[in-house]
Order: sequence, then C-alpha cells, then structure tokens
Amino acid sequence: MRAVFGNTFKLNVPSTGLLYWHGDIEINLTRLKERIHTVKIVYPADYPNQPAEAYVTHPRIYSRKHQYVDGQLCLFNPKDGESYGWNPAKSTAVTVAAWAVQWIYAYYTWRATGVWPGIEETVDPSQIDPRLRR
Repeated sequence: MRAVFGNTFKLNVPSTGLLYWHGDIEINLTRLKERIHTVKIVYPADYPNQPAEAYVTHPRIYSRKHQYVDGQLCLFNPKDGESYGWNPAKSTAVTVAAWAVQWIYAYYTWRATGVWPGIEETVDPSQIDPRLRR
C-alpha cells in the first residue's frame, strides 16, 4: 500500500476482529462540500480467497446502486471472473483501494447525471438476497 498510496493508509491490527486499512482520500471535484473521504479496507477472515471489502466511512454515502446494505461498496461483478474481478493470486489491498476511489468518482458521476459510468449488469430484484437489498 505504501508504495502506491504513500502514507495515505494506515494498517490497523485490532486485538479482536479483522485487520483493516484506514485512510483519507481527497476527491478532486470542486463542487463537493466535503472533498476528503475516509475509506476503510477490511480483510475478511478467509482472505485472500475472498476479496477485501471497501467502505466509505466519511462522509456518509448512500447509493441504491453498487452498495450493499451494510455500506460495503460493490466494486466488481463476481461473474467477471479472475481476468477482471478479484484474483487471489494477483489482487491486493491496493487493488481494492484503487477500485474504491474509482467507485467514489462513479458515485458522484451518477449523482450528477443519473447514469452510472461503466458496464452494469441487469439484476432481477426478486433474485437479490433480501439482506443485501436497499
């Protein structure tokens, strides 16, 4: 992380719970009230078999698109496979942090235009796990 993000992220090793990175990212959009966004990258218990999870902890961001009910950002489509999505052999916290920054810019683009930039998959709402619905 340090090689790419310098001192932006700090690794937190809690005595209980999951290891995580925490850092402030400046979003270069002049019309934002708050340009500094705090991002948290959490390693799940079964990392690297499962990707690290990204959250924007400040300011509070709510998106009915590409965000789970617990606030986790949806950064890639698991159907894309290892060539584009999470690859346990190649992907790292740096990958997830970069995706999180891209997600933040996509979020503000969507808020301004009503269109989420990039490819989206059409999902049948009845097929979504009720715990993940917004």
